[in-house]
Amino acid sequence: MRSIKPRHLRQRPFTRYLSTSSPIQPPLITPITSLLIANRGEIALRIHKTAERLGIKTTTLYTDPDATSQHAACSAHSIGLGAANGYLDGERIVRLAKQHGIQALHPGYGFLSENSAFAKKCEEEGILFVGPPAQAMADMGDKARSKEIMTKAGVPCVPGYHGSEQGEAELLNYAKEIQFPVLLKSVKGGGGKGMRIVMEESEFLQQLKSARAEARASFGEGGEVMLVEKYIVRPRHVEVQVFADKHGNCVALGERDCSVQRRHQKILEESPAPDLDDITRLDLWEKARTAALAVGYVGAGTVEFILDKDTGDFFFMEMNTRLQVEHPVSEMVTGTDLVEWQFRVAAGERLPLTQKEILQRIEERGAAIEARIYAENPEKGFIPDSGKLVHLKTPKTNEDVRIDAGFVEGDTVTEAYDGMIAKLIVRGRDRETAIRKMELALREYEVVGLSTNIEFLKRLCRSPAFIEGDVETGFIEKWKEELFDPMVIKPEVFVQAALGIFASQPVEAVDPHGESLGFGSSSSERKFSFKSLDPLDQKEGEVVDVIITQKGNNLFDAQVIRKGEDAQVFENLVSSPFSSSEKASLVTFFPHTRIETTIIQDPNNDNKITVFQHGAKTELSLVSPAWYEKALGLKELAASVAAPMPCKILKNEVKEGDRVTKGTPLVVIESMKMETVIRSPQDGVIKRLAHKEGDKCKAGTVLVVFEEENTPE
Repeated sequence: MRSIKPRHLRQRPFTRYLSTSSPIQPPLITPITSLLIANRGEIALRIHKTAERLGIKTTTLYTDPDATSQHAACSAHSIGLGAANGYLDGERIVRLAKQHGIQALHPGYGFLSENSAFAKKCEEEGILFVGPPAQAMADMGDKARSKEIMTKAGVPCVPGYHGSEQGEAELLNYAKEIQFPVLLKSVKGGGGKGMRIVMEESEFLQQLKSARAEARASFGEGGEVMLVEKYIVRPRHVEVQVFADKHGNCVALGERDCSVQRRHQKILEESPAPDLDDITRLDLWEKARTAALAVGYVGAGTVEFILDKDTGDFFFMEMNTRLQVEHPVSEMVTGTDLVEWQFRVAAGERLPLTQKEILQRIEERGAAIEARIYAENPEKGFIPDSGKLVHLKTPKTNEDVRIDAGFVEGDTVTEAYDGMIAKLIVRGRDRETAIRKMELALREYEVVGLSTNIEFLKRLCRSPAFIEGDVETGFIEKWKEELFDPMVIKPEVFVQAALGIFASQPVEAVDPHGESLGFGSSSSERKFSFKSLDPLDQKEGEVVDVIITQKGNNLFDAQVIRKGEDAQVFENLVSSPFSSSEKASLVTFFPHTRIETTIIQDPNNDNKITVFQHGAKTELSLVSPAWYEKALGLKELAASVAAPMPCKILKNEVKEGDRVTKGTPLVVIESMKMETVIRSPQDGVIKRLAHKEGDKCKAGTVLVVFEEENTPE
């Protein structure tokens, strides 16, 4: 694997990479004593933790959906904002800070963190804004303006159109001049919102309308203004963490590779970037510092670059004028607390470290990786999910394993906000060690109550291409077959599931599941039937029967019966269960191996159980006997499509009577400010559209009903 070739070197000695300073009048140092945290979730908790350590009194904010959240409870002082969009009410937030005599405000990331008008309002009202000056934020926050500034400063930019002509025909003409494929993104963009890749002219107008709608929903007025840029076919996303103080000093705290993405949003971030030679690395650092100094930047910022894997060129993409979600990666490799740096710089202090000291720390501290734990379903196109965390077990933390989380067991991840549950950050002496540590830590995670990307992240850590550092923003699509490779559930998983249920249900309470075999209530033999709910299971939907025979105290035989296969028999299993109403833990000695398992029964769905075994999660459904379904008149509504999450209907793509094939777009929905296309799971005829555009639906609500096929009994 060749390294990225340096193409933008400055012919200067290495000493120029030290922090720069200018002979300006030093500002007064005014320590921060009270702070309003204008954000939510894990970043609010993260800011509070450092503030508390530094003796800064904090006040947090919460909305109605967040009334019982961890960040609302972390401080003795917390103020309610009402509706879910309260975090965007800048005028009110500033008034509250003044009303309560709070000295400083930290915006976190997202929401108002890159709103220059909000930063200016804080300045005007005498509230110390823990972030860059409003003008620097305005210059870098406007994607078109920032590219003009960078070009003048000698920082290379991606070819594209960044002007004011925003008609559909005009933008299409500019796209033709640039040549397809092109990238559409909002001038106010961030986090992948309002961004679309357009591969050919025929899809341009449709993608433009979709990008604009999403951008308006995410960024408000002005979000629909678009940039059109050349799309680099094999790009890497590499960003540089910069920090500047009020004394004219500016340093780079290393780079982060954020190339592994879905929906243009990052999943894994790491530092140092793999497969990058030192000359290019230091050149990136200097270009990032040049970008920050060009706008008189102060505080924490991230300068994002696109690296072309085919040519080795790199281009300025944008600057995020705030603390990034992935800042812990840089903290791990530099041994710093960047939130503390933010407080000290805002108070007027100098940067704690020089560029030379930072470089030395990075050489000593190895590599770090961050994985974002999301409420989403990767096997179904990474659609977001929400719900109550019925069961949550997290990895053990130490100096090399860190978790930044906003939720604990029992909390609800709401569809009103981004679905990130936590960030898992690990450090190793080198990249390979860090990857192994990451996978081991992920194996300790247990989440029940909603879908997560944890199993996908484990597979990602085992991917040979990722381990080799052969990353690009199209990584997931490129290696889709490997990352979503079908699997077969081992028989021991079914046995442990049956033993766990057996232990948690007394004989007289087992119906309808766990039918007694033979006559009399004293029978010690029961039969359980399961279906796999894992879409990657090669035999998904197949009924697997398990017969458990109790031979003595904690002594069992088990049979696993699959259709068309000989029964698999396990004799003399010694199993020690520890059960509660919804959870069972058991250790079973199989022939030649000891297996420890945790089994969780969903309190909202008695038929659904989750098995954690050997660091893997398996979801199963208990199949009711035929006589039970017949007695209650139960019938699965197979000929329909349901909402996968709470959502709003944006558009019905079909009409009643249409004949569709598998994969045809049926409905466009919006959840967590992200658009998702629901596609047909089958060939068929549309019988009924259950909802019109604008309707809000709960998860599981039927959206489309198909005509039932007349099949012989």
